[in-house]
Amino acid sequence: SSFDVAVVGAGIVGLAAARELILRHPSLAFAVLEKEQEPAHHQSGHNSGVIHSGIYYTPGSLKAKLCVQGAALCYKYCDQKGIPYNQCGKLIVAVEHDEIPRLKALYERGLQNNVPGLKLIGAKEIQEKEPFCRGLMALDSPYTGIVDYKQVAQSYARDFQEAGGTILTDFEVTNMEMAKESSPESEDGLKYPVIVRNKK
Repeated sequence: SSFDVAVVGAGIVGLAAARELILRHPSLAFAVLEKEQEPAHHQSGHNSGVIHSGIYYTPGSLKAKLCVQGAALCYKYCDQKGIPYNQCGKLIVAVEHDEIPRLKALYERGLQNNVPGLKLIGAKEIQEKEPFCRGLMALDSPYTGIVDYKQVAQSYARDFQEAGGTILTDFEVTNMEMAKESSPESEDGLKYPVIVRNKK
């Protein structure tokens, strides 16, 4: 088969990229190529599933911006698609006095990153939230959550296919080469065709 764009790998990153590309360029023919029998077979389906709130990254960095925005978009997407998640929150606990300044610095960093709902709590509030946890002070991050990212990836795959994309499983890419002939540059910016071969 011939496609305008082929994405290699049907993990959550490949599927998210393919989904976004086909929504932006619906006139092109897209394929996702996956060597396994199903999408999201490896790391996308075997991880901690945390929806990070964006506390840790350097304020003003792209990582901080994308983490905070990405968490909000993840919750929104899950709500739209009916994907279950648990916005359970997280406590980062100081158990020694010398950890308190670092905890406060982390709190300030989270505020600068616009992480919603952050607050510092004392020993009594820690026990109220987590009865088996002991600490002097904690940073309460209620926006942190967990989700099954395999379900998210599978939803991306459905979106991609419903938009006209093709997912080829059991298709291991073994070689890529630039075609000898190059077509005139199209309106979509495609100039150099690539030949993709698999083991079959």
